[in-house]
Amino acid sequence: SNVPQHTELAWIFNCIARIGWLNRMTQFKEKAGKNREKATVGLYGYPVLMAADILLYKATHVPVGEDQKQHIELARDIASSFNNMFTSYNKEDFFILPEPQILGQATRVMSLRDGTKKMSKSDSSDASRINLTDTKEDIANKIKKAKTDPHPLPDTIEALNQRPEALNLLNIYSSLSNQSIDKTLGQFSGKGFSSFKLELIDLTIETLNPISIEMRKLLGDTAEIDKILRFGADNARKIANPVLKQVKELIGFVI
Repeated sequence: SNVPQHTELAWIFNCIARIGWLNRMTQFKEKAGKNREKATVGLYGYPVLMAADILLYKATHVPVGEDQKQHIELARDIASSFNNMFTSYNKEDFFILPEPQILGQATRVMSLRDGTKKMSKSDSSDASRINLTDTKEDIANKIKKAKTDPHPLPDTIEALNQRPEALNLLNIYSSLSNQSIDKTLGQFSGKGFSSFKLELIDLTIETLNPISIEMRKLLGDTAEIDKILRFGADNARKIANPVLKQVKELIGFVI
């Protein structure tokens, strides 16, 4: 919001992106739901702004979760269209087509209350997610109450196909322990969720508690946060402004 070049480039991209591309965006469909006609233009066009966020810095690789891969594909479509429209005459593409980097075991972390829905800070239930500001007690209580099923943990990934909550918790454990889900299954197969959850609680707290402590410390000094944000915005504008200027020159704007 402190780097206006983002929204300026997003408007230019709005004149390149196709309605058909945006109509296919899964996140808009999920968030708008049955009230699609009442959804805002901002929500509908948000993927175009995300493309501007990426392309404004000539990004080559973007680390994302599995659910964001479609947004990177849209950014590639917009970049390709811009190149074809405005740089094909000199045979040198202006925008690089960014590649998604989908890393780690938990490429899509699901809700603790519903294993078929993505974990989200916009969910009305705080119990559905782990917040980075949660205390050790908060984390323990949320994992204890996380939805599960009555069956013991299996020994193969195939056996988890119809058990979304079990798969989600195992994925979280695998990601935090930096190991494959097969290794996690070998570690816990045949055990019940009560013992597994205790291990998951300990691992989650060990991993996230240092972050939580630092975040609560930073939130106690909002003036320092504002200072850091201004510093970051200044640096971002120094990178973004020349790129936007070149975009305008390629299009033929008077600048």
